[in-house]
Amino acid sequence: MIVSLGRFIGKHLVLSLGLLVLLFLYLPNAIVALMSFNDASQSRNLYSFQSFTWNNWLNPCEPMGMCEAVGTSIQIGLLATLGATAIGTLAAFGLVRHRFEGRATLNLVLFLPMATPEIVMGSSLLALFVSAGLAGQLGFWTILVAHIMFCLSFVVVTVKSRLAGLDSNLEQAAMDLYANEWQTFWRVTFPLVFPGILGAALLSFSLSFDDFIITNLNSGQTVTFPMFVWGAAQRGVPMQVNVIGTMMLLLALTVVIGGEIRSRRRAKQLAAR
Repeated sequence: MIVSLGRFIGKHLVLSLGLLVLLFLYLPNAIVALMSFNDASQSRNLYSFQSFTWNNWLNPCEPMGMCEAVGTSIQIGLLATLGATAIGTLAAFGLVRHRFEGRATLNLVLFLPMATPEIVMGSSLLALFVSAGLAGQLGFWTILVAHIMFCLSFVVVTVKSRLAGLDSNLEQAAMDLYANEWQTFWRVTFPLVFPGILGAALLSFSLSFDDFIITNLNSGQTVTFPMFVWGAAQRGVPMQVNVIGTMMLLLALTVVIGGEIRSRRRAKQLAAR
């Protein structure tokens, strides 16, 4: 009985601690969602709730320039995600599947952006653009290049970890069944690696959309959403900022929950066969 009681407490203690950690992590998001219904034109104190209103959701683009900044961040985020995911996936396959001279050095170079402080990387990229004669052309494209550069490392690491856990016997079995290399890749390798690629793409987009320091150093006159929020904070943050934050949270939850539901349905279908 004592052993059973200990197991019961241990089981529920771990569950309780896990729930507390999740509550701690999502509490700021809950506050942002609550403040999106705050009836205040702007406030330097984001935690001061005046009264409930739907106006912020009905007029999300009321602060001048905010929706344009959000659109710019989304465009840069999508393009940076495509570029970093494509290059990073190819680099990960090359590093995992092939042995070549300089492989260890390339691994180190790819890890450096993750370990380098953002202010150092941002200023280094700015120095690169200036030395290339692009000092007067800082803007959308320089931000895009900068975002691809720092997202690349995260893609390589994520896809490499997926490839490292891939069972090579599955590919060999496909070739034993007379599949050529192209068919084996698209019908066996790619579906198995795709969750890692998708995770790397989602991580890249979130990092790009959220970045401020590197973007601020290489933006010129282009304004992204984090830069708009930073500028607005000097005089009072409009409540519509919380609406955009809540939308991004709901979008992320939809993608994660939708992916989980889809994977469970596929598992059930395979089990039924």
